[in-house]
Amino acid sequence: MASRAGQEKALRLLRHLPRVALNNIDHPNPKPASRRKRGAHGGDTHGAGDKGSKARQHFARAGFEGGQTPFYIRIPREDPYKGHHLRREYPPVSLHQLQLMVDTDRVDAGRQIDLTQICNSGLFRLEPLRRQFGFQLTDEGMDEFVTPVNLEVQWASERVIAAVERAGGTITTAFYDMASLQAMVDPERFFKRGVPIPRRALPPQDAVGYYTDPSTRGYLADPEQVARHRLTLAQKYGYELPKVKEGPLTERKDPRQIFFGLEPGWLVNLTDKQVWRVKDPVMSEYFRS
Repeated sequence: MASRAGQEKALRLLRHLPRVALNNIDHPNPKPASRRKRGAHGGDTHGAGDKGSKARQHFARAGFEGGQTPFYIRIPREDPYKGHHLRREYPPVSLHQLQLMVDTDRVDAGRQIDLTQICNSGLFRLEPLRRQFGFQLTDEGMDEFVTPVNLEVQWASERVIAAVERAGGTITTAFYDMASLQAMVDPERFFKRGVPIPRRALPPQDAVGYYTDPSTRGYLADPEQVARHRLTLAQKYGYELPKVKEGPLTERKDPRQIFFGLEPGWLVNLTDKQVWRVKDPVMSEYFRS
């Protein structure tokens, strides 16, 4: 009885519903409405007018606003953007990423970790031709950083310096010019060119103050003042400054040097596995000066 009552109810409902037709069902692949082509307008110009950009390309040029003064002329020029294409960029590398590279043996913590080691890890890429002059070390993961290492980066904040020195390591901020960066990013490719190792240029005038400041651990700062600022920073952040022994943690490059163990002016032959040194005293003085 229940099934018959349900059937009668369903039939009663169907009597009041509209009949199934093409106008009340959804087609899975509806045919798109046809668009009238250009030639379908008729006339000599086919509805495009006589001349001008609308008759030739059907759209206005970029930045055209119908004849009124465009946006890029109405708004005055902002001085902070002046020369932005010439500013130096420093892609970020966090302390968390650095600790992960040390734990996974992507970098050798037994020697100074510089720009070349970070690029050779395969995790970071530096493009000097895009005005990228090195890496900046950020404070993300500063509580996780516990490995004493010897770091050389191009930019670091006070919190980052405190985190590295609290773990028992040392940090130096150093500048590299464009020619030096192209050699350090891919040393194998540079050595295959068969050109001498360039000498590192001094920082530009607007960066001299940063790289000579002991509070930023500049590579041109006085070592005695750097030691004094290390103690001051430890007192400020409330940690005991670990003693740094002579060895890998105290290694520093010469201000004109790019690679450890290789002097400017030397030529590296990867095929014969030889290093040709400069013997001319005039050239030796040039690369050392």
